[in-house]
Parts: sequence; structure tokens; C-alpha cells
Amino acid sequence: MTNLILAAVAALAIGIVIGILFGRSGQGATLRQRRAEQQIEELRSEFTRYQAQVNEHFMESAHLLRRFNDAYRDVNQHMARGANRLCNDEDWLEELDEEAKGRLEHGKDGETAEPPRDYAPKADPEAKGTLAEDYGLDKGEKRPA
Repeated sequence: MTNLILAAVAALAIGIVIGILFGRSGQGATLRQRRAEQQIEELRSEFTRYQAQVNEHFMESAHLLRRFNDAYRDVNQHMARGANRLCNDEDWLEELDEEAKGRLEHGKDGETAEPPRDYAPKADPEAKGTLAEDYGLDKGEKRPA
């Protein structure tokens, strides 16, 4: 009977050791899963905070742009009112308009004004221009390859 009790106690001890080993191996996977879920939850909350910051930034930007546009409109209206109030001399305005038209139609010396050129005019119409392939070469000289 003592052998039976010793065998039962030994079996109990072995069962407890095996149970502890299985329990710990199962806890490792569960612990990793809980850590992963916690990291996912932290990332979600960080993403939510980031979205809120982006929304706040663009709302504030829109508000500032609206204020800027209002200020620009106010300055423009102020300048228009000032010009109407301060420059009401009709003779002076007509003279200014005629002078501006005259400058557009004629140059300073009364000659017809030409638009600026992006090239220099040639003195001799028969001379080769700078874009000619043989420009700057003597008559018998060929262009290097």
C-alpha cells in the first residue's frame, strides 16, 4: 500500500510539473497576443490624434485665408474710394489718358514705337546671320565635324 501511495504522490508531482509547463507555454502566446492588441490600440489612438491635428490645421488655415481675403478686399476698396475722392480732376485725368495713348502710339521722339526684338538687326541684309552654319568661317574653311 505504501508503494501505491508513493506512486500516486509521484504521479501527482509529475502531473503538476507537466501542467505548469503547459500553462506557461500557453501563456507566452496569450501574452504576445495581448501585447500586439495593445500596440494596435495605441497606433489607432495615435492615428486618431493625427487626423484631429490635420483637420484642425486645415480649418485654421481656411479661417486665416478668409481673413486675408477680407483684408485684401478692404484695402482694395479703400484705395478705390481714395482714388475717386482725391483724383476727381477730370481735365487732369483726360490729359493723363491722352499722354499715355501718345506714348503707346509714338516713341519719345515722335517716331513709331516698335516692340523690343530678341535679335540684333543686320546692317547689311545680304550678310550672314549668327545662326548660319558657316558664320565666322573663311570662304574655303569647313566646319569641324
